Amino acid sequence: MEDSRKYISSEELKNHNKPGDLWISIQGKVYDVSDWVKEHPGGDFPLLNLAGQDVTDAFVAFHPATAWKYLDKFFNGFYLEDYSASEVSKDYRRLVSEFTKMGLYEKKGHVCLFTMCLMAMLFATSVYGILCCQSLLAHMISGGLLGCLWIQSGWIGHDSGHYQVMSTRGLNRFAQVLTGNCIAGISIAWWKWNHNAHHIACNSLEYDPDLQHMPFFVVSSKFFNSLTSYFYDRKMTFDSFTRYLVSNQHWTFYPVMCFARINLFAQSFILLLSNKNVPHRVEEILGVISFWIWYPLLVSCLPNWGERIMFVIASFTVTGIQHVQFCLNHFSSEIYVAPPKGNDWFEKQTNGSLNISCPSWMDWFHGGLQFQIEHHLFPRLPRCQLRKVSPFVKDLCIKHCLPYNSASFFKANALTITTLRTAALQARDLTKPVPKNLLWEALNTHG
Repeated sequence: MEDSRKYISSEELKNHNKPGDLWISIQGKVYDVSDWVKEHPGGDFPLLNLAGQDVTDAFVAFHPATAWKYLDKFFNGFYLEDYSASEVSKDYRRLVSEFTKMGLYEKKGHVCLFTMCLMAMLFATSVYGILCCQSLLAHMISGGLLGCLWIQSGWIGHDSGHYQVMSTRGLNRFAQVLTGNCIAGISIAWWKWNHNAHHIACNSLEYDPDLQHMPFFVVSSKFFNSLTSYFYDRKMTFDSFTRYLVSNQHWTFYPVMCFARINLFAQSFILLLSNKNVPHRVEEILGVISFWIWYPLLVSCLPNWGERIMFVIASFTVTGIQHVQFCLNHFSSEIYVAPPKGNDWFEKQTNGSLNISCPSWMDWFHGGLQFQIEHHLFPRLPRCQLRKVSPFVKDLCIKHCLPYNSASFFKANALTITTLRTAALQARDLTKPVPKNLLWEALNTHG
């Protein structure tokens, strides 16, 4: 019998890559997701970034087996005539299948329970230190403990955004809003919007929001060309003011990280008050408002403004450790200037990620980020399983001559600072055709 299927080429598929005309391919079958993009739980950015391509690896990474049954309603009758999968992709998909059969995606352990109990203890101790103790030291320790609480809430928010940490979808949503919006003041909707884009476009200077920190930081001199951020939909202009900040970024990195949380507060408000499609907007806003009620009220219980300011600084500074951790995994890794592609998933995730080597008893401190390569390859995998699958990932990297980068926490910090310093020294090159102001000239004149 003749094959009655209708085929299109990869080149033809590429033409359907814009809003209103958005096609993707999964295992050679072509799907029209033009309307679905507005309802996609992961946001529109992942679909828009990979539109017009075969996205099998990304689909496998982010969706459980139960998601396959929903694809048929988007099938448009076409098949990809030149569909093929690389040997790396075949091995990667085989690993996902094996981990699924082993039940690793379902075995979440008691990480969430332990973390929730720890958070309750940290909150209660912090409140007790403020209300029942009179010494300045006790108040500062309470601020530090509150910072530790925010770090642990960040890990739960991160986990619950990738997979269901609770027994039901409703309880999982409750955990997200409680740990993200109510306790930390950060919209979980903003985090998912931002973080999903990061996973899809790992270390693309134009598409990965986790590398777009101008005017404070750049990880590559390629930013000097004033690249366009397709996530924030704006041009990242490298002007004289940005050059001044960047040229000193290896000195300002840790001080800025101490207050990086302010940016997350701002980004949360910007999204929730925007005209973008935000799921559960009212719920998200109420959760954030609750944070801005209890936290200022707690601070107001301190005896004077001096202690209040010191308390806020202590809580923000301790949380800065987590913001540093976010940077260590990618700042010193391989970067590129281009949109993400669907046919090099495994390669991009391994090239763009750095693991933090540590003993198992320190896993609580890193919250799963110590296995960043494994997490990027298997984002739905509970963090308690990441150490178990690490040897399989190493073997696959060795088989295909791909890097498996790992460093100690202190070495990773050194690598990050080296990356920032290299870009800073390049930014100090006054021969670059960027307008200079008198402040720049005064602070950078030598001899």
